[in-house]
Amino acid sequence: MPYFKTIKKYPPPSSLLDIKSQKCGLRCTVFSVNGNEYTGEWSDNKKHGKGTQIWKKSGAFYDGEWKFGKRDGCGTYSELVPGETEYTRKYCGEWKNGKKHGYGTYFYSNSAVYEGEWSEDQRSGWGTMYYESGEIYEGEWKKDKSHGHGTTRLVNGNWHDGTWKDGMKNGNGKFYFADKGQLYEGVWVDGVAKCGSLSDFGRDEALTPTKYPIPQVQLADMQLVLREAQSAYLDQC
Repeated sequence: MPYFKTIKKYPPPSSLLDIKSQKCGLRCTVFSVNGNEYTGEWSDNKKHGKGTQIWKKSGAFYDGEWKFGKRDGCGTYSELVPGETEYTRKYCGEWKNGKKHGYGTYFYSNSAVYEGEWSEDQRSGWGTMYYESGEIYEGEWKKDKSHGHGTTRLVNGNWHDGTWKDGMKNGNGKFYFADKGQLYEGVWVDGVAKCGSLSDFGRDEALTPTKYPIPQVQLADMQLVLREAQSAYLDQC
């Protein structure tokens, strides 16, 4: 019976050297050619696990979880203050595939902050935005704009509760004039109130109430008139 000798095929030395040099597990700081530096865990030559990245060009700093080379999980992203050596926190929360995704807080400035849900780097879902003016919006978001149901509270105590579309009031809503003690209920189109009813609401507690109460409407069927007027605008929302 003839004997056939099996010849084992080995990868070339260059491939073996590449395999041995693959970064895996916890490593010390690794510097990239462009000057970026990373300290943390690796898997199959990719950032994977917990680690810290510093970008040389922008001076940005990330400390948190990684998955297959991208920010994924919980982490904090900070930026270098111009002209200083200190960092200011910009985002703290959840990430997915390198983008803000899930629940997190973003600091636009010391007084402008968003806290809520994100989807692919955009405010999407339910969240609260604190503006520099002191105005507060709490409600639904879509593609970085208020969209759905939400409530806005102004600095003077007035507030609006209703539906939004592409960052503007659209659809049914209520606007409470706290200083006057009046309530407007009606329809908005692209941020403009189109039709509705105005009534006294909390007039006794208002700081500067109107001189006279709002008189009662003497229509036989006020709601029918409102429904007919609103239907023309609701079709536009």
